Amino acid sequence: MSVSLQPMTPGELVAWLPGVMEDYVHQRVLAGEDEAAARATAAAQTEELAPGGVAAEGQHFFWQRDGDAVVGALWLGRTLQRLTDSWYVYFVVVHDEFRGRGYGRAAMLAAEEWTKRQGARYLGLNVFGHNHVARNLYELLGYETMATQMRKELA
Repeated sequence: MSVSLQPMTPGELVAWLPGVMEDYVHQRVLAGEDEAAARATAAAQTEELAPGGVAAEGQHFFWQRDGDAVVGALWLGRTLQRLTDSWYVYFVVVHDEFRGRGYGRAAMLAAEEWTKRQGARYLGLNVFGHNHVARNLYELLGYETMATQMRKELA
């Protein structure tokens, strides 16, 4: 199985981005962050990476396609530190009806190939601790844990 990456149009990006940022806020809250802080972080990162819904330099937004079907979306970009050989997966999703069929793996392999063509030596990402399915996939693909944050709720 393979997926192709089709760049989003500016109009598609404007329509897609708010939902992605809401999901990002939700994931941060699930990870234990206060909702106000999660919203502030999401707003600041959106302003830096896609101000006004327009991709900043070095940010690329794609649809994942299998033939005519859009099976998911992918956001790749330079790291926040703007390192020339390091790229980042800011967001990857496989739509619900296509999950469990290998599209997540195919999307990550397509991301690796695309970023290599851009001169990347490294491709990084963040995965929230509660997302066991994604963590397993990334480990199977050879991604290494760079840091682990832990906490315990004291009742």
